[in-house]
Amino acid sequence: MTFVQFLFYFFAAIQILAALRVITVRNPVHAALFLVLTFVSAACLWILMEAEFLGLLLVLVYVGAVMVLFLFVVMMLDVNIAEIREGFASYAPAALVVAVIMVIEMGMVLTHRIFNVRPPLEKASDVSNTEAIGRVMYTDYVYPFEIAAVVLLVAIIAAIALTLRRRPETKYQTPIEQIRVRRNDRVRLVKMKAEKKESGS
Repeated sequence: MTFVQFLFYFFAAIQILAALRVITVRNPVHAALFLVLTFVSAACLWILMEAEFLGLLLVLVYVGAVMVLFLFVVMMLDVNIAEIREGFASYAPAALVVAVIMVIEMGMVLTHRIFNVRPPLEKASDVSNTEAIGRVMYTDYVYPFEIAAVVLLVAIIAAIALTLRRRPETKYQTPIEQIRVRRNDRVRLVKMKAEKKESGS
């Protein structure tokens, strides 16, 4: 067994055990941390297969952004796991059927019996994995890439438009008016006659 094969089996075993702990652990924070370990192990497997771009993308996007946000949401909402697990047994048969169908579909894809799967991208000796993916993305798949960017932009604008509400009872600050303020608008000098203190009798 070579050192690369040892690393593959090592990271694969960690990934399987971490994935099992995600669905078996009781604490949601611990489940999120085990999911982070699963993603990191998957990224190590990608790097072993010389797909360093996908491995780094998995760490930066999922571990660095999605899972941190998920941890914040779980810790802020204080989810009651006992109530969630009450109806777990009723959904188990449907979940088992879906799992079996997914395993069959993945087996069909991996064995090339039904789907016509093209071989993976062949990387030239003088080109890195990131450069090879960039060439394919911005030449053969440039239009789907641009369409996906426009869809994401529309989703961002829609989310901002749905959450941005002006309520009449809420007071808002206008920085432009605050900058343009003058002394006469804020301070008023009033001239008053001096009052004489009356002496006691």
